[in-house]
Amino acid sequence: MAAQGNLKYHSALFLSEKPKNGILRIHGGTLFDYVFVINGKLNGKQRTDFIIHQYLQGFLKFIEEHERGYDDKLLIRGTSYIMNKKTATKLGFKIVETDFIHKLLLLYNVVNIFLSYSIAKGKLSFPNLRQTITFEATLGELIKQKPYIQELISRFQSQHKKSPNSR
Repeated sequence: MAAQGNLKYHSALFLSEKPKNGILRIHGGTLFDYVFVINGKLNGKQRTDFIIHQYLQGFLKFIEEHERGYDDKLLIRGTSYIMNKKTATKLGFKIVETDFIHKLLLLYNVVNIFLSYSIAKGKLSFPNLRQTITFEATLGELIKQKPYIQELISRFQSQHKKSPNSR
């Protein structure tokens, strides 16, 4: 999909689709990304920290790329089995019902999800897919969160200055 121009990377583990019908979908990295971006020598906590940092960096870059010239009413939507409701809300999203199609897609991709999650944890692990949430916000609402995202990245970087990164 990325080769066709339908996906755009904003960091190594954060990507978005082209807007369709007034909705722009955001995603975490693919299994391929997890295999080739995450350093296999990192422990589970370091991997999680690296992933969070990549998500935050990508989210900030996404906001910066879209804050000028885009419709601030454009709806940004994502579905995650990793992010919890509290975090999504702090980032400016509201929780909405996960539609049937996305529940089916999760089931269809269960092997990829299992492998990605295991790579992220550094051991065989399976996420609780019952905790999957769908979140959305307008672009305008997310742009207002830019200072908070910048603050999170600064705090994260100061806490992890000596942590090894990716490969």
